[in-house]
Amino acid sequence: MDRGWRPDGGALNVLGGPLEPCSFRPLTGFFRDGCCNTDENDFGSHTVCAVMTDDFLVFSRDRGNDLSTPRPELDFPGLRAGDRWCLCAARWREAFDAGKAPQVVLVATHQTALRHAPLEAFQRHAWAG
Repeated sequence: MDRGWRPDGGALNVLGGPLEPCSFRPLTGFFRDGCCNTDENDFGSHTVCAVMTDDFLVFSRDRGNDLSTPRPELDFPGLRAGDRWCLCAARWREAFDAGKAPQVVLVATHQTALRHAPLEAFQRHAWAG
């Protein structure tokens, strides 16, 4: 199975280049390494580097995943609009289908996210910052 890894061990992004970091503040990623890296243990596929919006945060909360409320016991600061976060690819697709998808940092979005949405969808929501 192709997991989006290069022969030199580095991960690939949705554009086929090296996966770049998503965020160190707040520290994101399935492995909390700042990148949207993944492996077979990441059942949620936390592979989409998204720039949070108030609209998306409400959307996610209304679907049972409150990303805004700090959870100190989990060392989670809570997210605000403008924060970058490695989202579950299926949640991003759900938000996309509902017209609530946040922007995506393409160079920091892991190639395996393409299993959940086509590149064209991510490109239409590409972060330009």
